[in-house]
Amino acid sequence: MFRNASSTDLPAIITLLADDPIGATREVASKEMDQAYLEAFAAIEADPNQLLAVAVDDDGEVIGCLQLSFIPGLSRKGMWRGQIESVRIAASHRGGGLGAAMIEWAVEQAKEKGCGLVQLTSDKRRPDAIRFYERQGFVASHEGLKLDLS
Repeated sequence: MFRNASSTDLPAIITLLADDPIGATREVASKEMDQAYLEAFAAIEADPNQLLAVAVDDDGEVIGCLQLSFIPGLSRKGMWRGQIESVRIAASHRGGGLGAAMIEWAVEQAKEKGCGLVQLTSDKRRPDAIRFYERQGFVASHEGLKLDLS
């Protein structure tokens, strides 16, 4: 059900990332793959502290994705953290527990890597996603800030 993404999954992943009002303004899902996606995938695949994962149905179709980064740190006595990003479930598969199962799987991957906590951010314009993460046990314990460099 969950596995490491391969380069052949990239079009499906980009389609998932673009399939909401926010993602549609940031992603380019087209037949001609943007070179930036190919370069990013190559960098993720080459980095042992990055895990790009997909959820697939019984036919092998990609129906979900997420990226999990393993981050070493000095604080908290050198504790590693898992950072979950880009979580998406195909619209046709939402509400059936796949998202919760994928988050649970990612948390287990972080534990296996020796992480002491898992963190994520969600855009404030996605209140349903925030409620979903809270149901999975995540707590809004910190204020997240971003600086757009584009």
